[in-house]
Amino acid sequence: MLFNSIDFAIFLPIIFAVYWILKNRELQNYAILISSYFFYGWWDWRFLSLIFFSTIIDYSVGLRLKNEGKKKNRKLLLWISITVNLGILGFFKYFNFFLDNFIEVFSIFGQKLQINSLNLILPIGISFYTFQTLSYSIDVYKKKIQPTNNFIAFAAFVSFFPQLVAGPIERAANLLPQFIQKRFFKYESAVDGLRQILWGFFKKVVIADSCAVFADNIFNNYRDLNGISLSLGAVFFAFQIYGDFSGYSDIAIGTARLFGFNLMRNFAFPYFSRDIAEFWRRWHISLSSWFRDYVYIPLGGSRCNIRLQIRNVLIIFIVSGLWHGAKWTFILWGLLNAFYFMPLLLKKMHRYNLGIVAEGKIFPSLRELFYMIITFSFVVLAWVFFRADNISTAFTYLWNIFSNSLFAFPNFSGKRRALMIIILVICFVIIEWIGREQQYAIARLGLKWKRPLRYAMYYLIIFSIFWFYRKDQQFIYFQF
Repeated sequence: MLFNSIDFAIFLPIIFAVYWILKNRELQNYAILISSYFFYGWWDWRFLSLIFFSTIIDYSVGLRLKNEGKKKNRKLLLWISITVNLGILGFFKYFNFFLDNFIEVFSIFGQKLQINSLNLILPIGISFYTFQTLSYSIDVYKKKIQPTNNFIAFAAFVSFFPQLVAGPIERAANLLPQFIQKRFFKYESAVDGLRQILWGFFKKVVIADSCAVFADNIFNNYRDLNGISLSLGAVFFAFQIYGDFSGYSDIAIGTARLFGFNLMRNFAFPYFSRDIAEFWRRWHISLSSWFRDYVYIPLGGSRCNIRLQIRNVLIIFIVSGLWHGAKWTFILWGLLNAFYFMPLLLKKMHRYNLGIVAEGKIFPSLRELFYMIITFSFVVLAWVFFRADNISTAFTYLWNIFSNSLFAFPNFSGKRRALMIIILVICFVIIEWIGREQQYAIARLGLKWKRPLRYAMYYLIIFSIFWFYRKDQQFIYFQF
């Protein structure tokens, strides 16, 4: 079930009403669990068994770890959780990728292997809920949290429908206790949630889907277009993926607040970053922090010598690229970001920009503006690998950008409408800049205005969403 569908527009009010009518916490958890399975099963009911299986495994491992004192047995239980979760993820997501590359390696030496790949369908959201359940077992093993014996609460935590298929990837320490404690309806929180949902839909429908039209057109016809057109195509995709993914996160976080839950922040205005390290602290925060806590730090993090630090950074970015999909373009995208990161690591400047850019000011300094533009440019170039169908396409695309036609007039179709979208994106960036110190751009925008003016702003956003709405536009991160 898509957030931007009529189905969800019917589903959400019904579940909201039933949930708050029940009042009893346990009954509310049952309502969340049933509605979440219904929400996920709307795509393909067969994959519900995978969620349920992961839930059973990690719930059982958690209970066993609670009463197990022997270190050897505790490690065995942890490895059961890791093997099952990553095994399921690896089979559905990477089996054909590694099989095809295995066959390709043998073909280089003149050996043709007759092995057929499997016709596998990637379950939606498997990368997200797998990491969520796995982190629970790891945290219980490390005794950072106590395991729960409330199966319904745990199952609801794993399958919570607002963030089930595209995050944020929640930690049990944050979300699970919210299923165990009593929840109360708070009008102010619900209104704030609706406001964040509204802004999420604006980012998805108005910004992302509008930019997608031109990004797809330019990437699909890159051989016939000049450098300036290709550079615009990369910028269009940069705002498409940001509006698409952060828009989903806003809708998920806002929807959770309607039910009395607080999810972690997943985006913090990443395109205003002053270096690539800051970008990764602000982009897909739940995944970046997951890799930091469960991969980077266990490897030694930055507490080891510089050679091992470089190794750790390379591992993190390669794994991050591979997490996004079984394609070499994703791996190269990760490596390119690692390359961006290395100078900061070597100069020990990777934790230099920790605060909000130009905090308390209207405009950034020229130095801040320069570094934001440079960082954004590097990110956009990396997005070419993320978007391209294959490595050859990515390199050809980049080569053609930096040709003599970079300063020519764009030659792609629909330039007049594209100009309108560019103006729209500029307005969007201005609003994001104004609200960059908040949890989301319009969190405080207009709250001190007179009611007619404030409501006029909301109705304008709603009108633009309906105006730009295109049916069946899925979210990019559903494929991951």
